Parts: sequence; C-alpha cells; structure tokens
Amino acid sequence: MSRIIMKFLNTELQEKLNALKIWFSHYNGSIVAFSGGIDSTLVLYLARKFQGKENVIGVISNSESLKQKDFMLAQNFCNTFDINLEVIKTTELNDERYNSNPVNRCFFCKEHLFTDLSNMAAKYPLFKVLSGTNYDDLGDYRPGIDAAKKLNVLSPMVDCKITKQELREIARYFELPNWDKPASPCLSSRMPYGHKVTKEKLLQVEMAENILNDHGFNDVRVRHFETYGKIEVLKEDLERLHNQKDEIVSKITALGFNQVVIDSEGLVSGKLNRGIGK
Repeated sequence: MSRIIMKFLNTELQEKLNALKIWFSHYNGSIVAFSGGIDSTLVLYLARKFQGKENVIGVISNSESLKQKDFMLAQNFCNTFDINLEVIKTTELNDERYNSNPVNRCFFCKEHLFTDLSNMAAKYPLFKVLSGTNYDDLGDYRPGIDAAKKLNVLSPMVDCKITKQELREIARYFELPNWDKPASPCLSSRMPYGHKVTKEKLLQVEMAENILNDHGFNDVRVRHFETYGKIEVLKEDLERLHNQKDEIVSKITALGFNQVVIDSEGLVSGKLNRGIGK
C-alpha cells in the first residue's frame, strides 16, 4: 500500500468515524484487548482519543503464540501515543482444550484472555472490555467471537459496521504507523487442527517466519506439519522466493524440520480453515 497520508476522509468514512465517536461517548472508559494488529490498534487509539488517557488501558498478553516482533511493536505504539499499557501472561498453552488444537481452539484462547480482562475490569467498574473484531470478521470462521459474547466483550468496529479496508483507511488518516501492516494471526494458527500446539513448535514457526522477513518477504506463513514445514508467501512473491529457495529452505530446515516445501498456491489467510462448517 502507498505511504501517502490521507488528508481527508470521504463522506461515508467521516460518518462512520462520527458514529465511532458517539459509540465511545456512551462509556466512561475502556480496557482494550490489544495484540498489536491494526484492528485492536485503531480501537485502542480511538478509545484514547475519545475517552482520554486516564480512562483507557491497553492490555496485551505476551504469550508464546504472540510474535516477539509484534509485542515490541505494540509496546512502541503505546509509548509513541502516550497510552497506558499493561502486560499480562495468559496460560492457554497449559489448557488441554487449547493445546490439543480442536477446530474451536480460538474460543479457548479468547476465553482465557477475556476472562483475565474481565477480572481486571473489576478494578474499573465503569470500564468496558473491548475487542478489535471488525465487521468483516462476522463472515469468517471466528470461534473467538463466541468467547467475546460469553464474557460480554464489546466490539465498536462491529457495532459501527467498519470493514477491514475502512478500518485501514481510518488508521491511515490518523497516520498510525501500522495502518498497512499485514495481518499477523497468532502463531498457533500455523498448525493444522488436531496437531498439538507446543512451545517448541511455536518457536520454530516464529524463527522460520523471521528468516523469510529477513530475506525481504513481509507477508508470510510457515505452516507446521510435524515433520515438515510449508512456506506461504504472496503469489506475486513466489518467483522471488524460488530464486532464493536453496538458501532459505536450508536455514528453515536447520530449525528442526525434516523437510521444507513451498506452497505453489501462495499465501491464503485462514487456509487451514477450509472445509470447516461455519
């Protein structure tokens, strides 16, 4: 995406931004589930803008399934925009319901996170727990949304019908540094359902994707199939990847994979969700 700064929002986006301002005015304060991704970043930024610094807390879980790069970016963002940030450590990896990796794994992850945030909300009885879920997410397979409903977590982007692209455009308007950052789902999403999630596998995936980043590939996935890994990059980057194949595959294999292959289809977000009934 272009780095050109948007000076104005079109009429429709301005109306949606006004709707968000009204939405936030209905609540005294917010505890925002923050991951460093653009969705929760914009929710946190707007909460800070519309409700004030003392009435907003961003909370990030520095768990094994979060890339350390994303954790550092999240910390830098809060420092830059003077936002209160609390770091917690959720324990979903110790939960057999989660680490056995069923198709609704995300429910248990979010259940842990939102439970911890709800407990924190007891100290701030007028604050609401918020998520970064956007309007497009309602059309995808997202078990975490059920966990949010169970624990009464609010989603301003859903309530104001803000799509992913609209969200990025609003973030660009406010010159947020990660407005065009590629989606970065949790590392556990790289393992096919039914394959156990472990700290060792998560670290392998993170290191493998860092290798790809170091070679100039920004939007990547390395799927973990126990003995072998499968690389996904954008379709338009496949030729460049094949030109560096020997070096990259050698480095990733050294992380403990018996074999590393390249997915000829290219990167497709949520590829492992194919075949799941919604």
